[in-house]
Amino acid sequence: MGSGAWSTNVYSAAKAYRSRTGKSAFAYSDSMSGTNRVDWRVHDSLDPARANIRESRDSDEHPTSQAISVIFDVTGSMGSIPRTLQTKLPGLFGLLLRKGYLAHPQIMFGGIGDATCDRVPLQVGQFESDNRMDDDLGNIFLEGGGGGQRTESYELAMYFMARHTSMDCLEKRGRRGYLFLLGDEMAYGHVKASEVRDIIGDDVTEDIPLTDIVAELRTKFEVYFIVPGGAYHGRDQTITKFWRSLFGQNVIVLDDLAAVCETIALTIGLNEEAIDLAEGLEHLTDVGFDSTAVVGKALAPLASSRSIAVTSDSLDAGGALDIPGKAQRL
Repeated sequence: MGSGAWSTNVYSAAKAYRSRTGKSAFAYSDSMSGTNRVDWRVHDSLDPARANIRESRDSDEHPTSQAISVIFDVTGSMGSIPRTLQTKLPGLFGLLLRKGYLAHPQIMFGGIGDATCDRVPLQVGQFESDNRMDDDLGNIFLEGGGGGQRTESYELAMYFMARHTSMDCLEKRGRRGYLFLLGDEMAYGHVKASEVRDIIGDDVTEDIPLTDIVAELRTKFEVYFIVPGGAYHGRDQTITKFWRSLFGQNVIVLDDLAAVCETIALTIGLNEEAIDLAEGLEHLTDVGFDSTAVVGKALAPLASSRSIAVTSDSLDAGGALDIPGKAQRL
C-alpha cells in the first residue's frame, strides 16, 4: 500500500460533497451508534483479524517511504481526537511536505478501546500516501466505551504494531517508523493471549508481559505517547509516570487536544532534525495554525532533549515559547 499522493483539492471536494448532502465525515460511526450495541462491529477495512500485515512500501512514486502510525484511544473523553485529526489533515501534510520534514510520509490511523468490555477494542487502518487515509479515519468507530478503571487495551495495539507491520524504511534503510499513541489511561500489565486469539486471530498460547512487547515494539518504531492534559485523566500524575516508565522523554503532555495534529508534525520535524522548535512554531503560523503557545509548551522538553537549548527566559509564565529566535541549536 502507500501509492498515490495526497491532494488537498480532493480532500476539499469530499468535504464540500458531505456538506451538500448532509453526510458526516464519520458516517460509519454515526450509523453504527444508531443500532443496538450487540450489532456494533469494526469496519471491514479496519478489522485487525483481516489485516494480516500492514505494509509501508517504497515505489517509483515514493522511493523513500516513511511509515507513520497514529493510534488513539476512542473511549470516553478521547472521542474528539479523530474528528480533530480529520479536519486538520491538510495542515499535517502542509507541514510534513511543504516544510520539508519528510519527502514521502505514509500514514496509518487506528483506534484503541478496552478489550475487557468494548465491542470494538482495536481498529487498524493501512499505511497510505494519498487521500485513502482520510477514508480510513472516517471508517473508525467512535465507540466511546472503556471500563472506567484507568486502563485501556493499549498493549493490544502495541502487539499488533510489533508483529503485524512491515516497513521498507526499516527493512531497506534501517529507519524505524513513527508510532504516536494517544490516550489518558494506562495499559494492562500483559498482552492477554485470549484477547490476541479472539481479536487478531494469532495462535498465541501465553500472556506477554507489557515490558516485553514494548521492547519488541521499539525495535520497529520510534514511539511517542501523547497525554492530553485537558482530558478526564490527563492530569493524573500516576498515569503520566506510568507512560514515562515505558517511553521516557517521548511522553508529551498536550494541554489542548485540538493541537494534536500539529504536535505530531513538529515532533517528526524535530526528530528528523529538519527544524528546531522555534522554526517549527513559525511554520505553524505560516500554514494558518494558531496553536504555537500550546504546542511550544508541549514540545519544549522534547526539543531540549534533542540538544536544542531553550533558555529559561524564552518561556512565558505559562511555559510557552516566546518566538521567534529565543530557541537555538547548540
